[in-house]
Amino acid sequence: MTDVTPTDPGEPQEPQESSTATAVEEVAPDPHALDDAHAELLARFENELGAAVLDTGKAFGMPIVRVQRNEWRRAAEVCRYTLGLDFLSYVAGIDWMPAPKEGGDDGGSDTSSPVQPTETTYGITGSDGRYQVFARVQSTHGNVGITLKVDVDEDALLVQSWVPVYPGADWHERETWEMYGFVFEGHPALRHLYLPTGFEGHPLRKDYPLLSRVVKPWPGLVDVEAMPGGDDDAAAEPAAAEEAS
Repeated sequence: MTDVTPTDPGEPQEPQESSTATAVEEVAPDPHALDDAHAELLARFENELGAAVLDTGKAFGMPIVRVQRNEWRRAAEVCRYTLGLDFLSYVAGIDWMPAPKEGGDDGGSDTSSPVQPTETTYGITGSDGRYQVFARVQSTHGNVGITLKVDVDEDALLVQSWVPVYPGADWHERETWEMYGFVFEGHPALRHLYLPTGFEGHPLRKDYPLLSRVVKPWPGLVDVEAMPGGDDDAAAEPAAAEEAS
């Protein structure tokens, strides 16, 4: 249908197309979307591991994969020898235990920990329990990488070592063993990096008591001590002299 615009009777009238404003909804790009190279990398990894892949996800353009516990080392072998991911960024641990609620049961006097979620969540790709180990590997000749996660049995705390595949995992697994108590099967020598021999406990577990926060509640109140010779000392001197007499 056309609109007719009134004009001078002596002039011929020409039909004009009606203009209708069409609202175009702008869709924000997904910040976590995988580019073609990472999508291909993830597909190849899934093809190699098959049923050993428990779940997949993505974050900030990087694929994240959770694998079966007994396939942890094979996942490293696939990454290095099949996918060409020759650089190990890190190996670390996760404790998904919810932190104590700030304030405790007394309504707010306990400030030994900062505010934390009180419901158990297991992040991208999930978990079947409290503990996990995760690692990041990348390619030094291509701008691609992948993050792998594996669940740790709370009763056994055993994880296959990546040292036979990525020698650089030696230091990272020692730190994770020290801070979480996970034993890496096949590691050449698990020994302390930071803590003294005989140290009891694992400081990065959520239930490890932070003695510094027992002495001074989180986030740390500023305690101002009186200067020598100040008003407090001056007031205390006559009292001390009176007691001495």
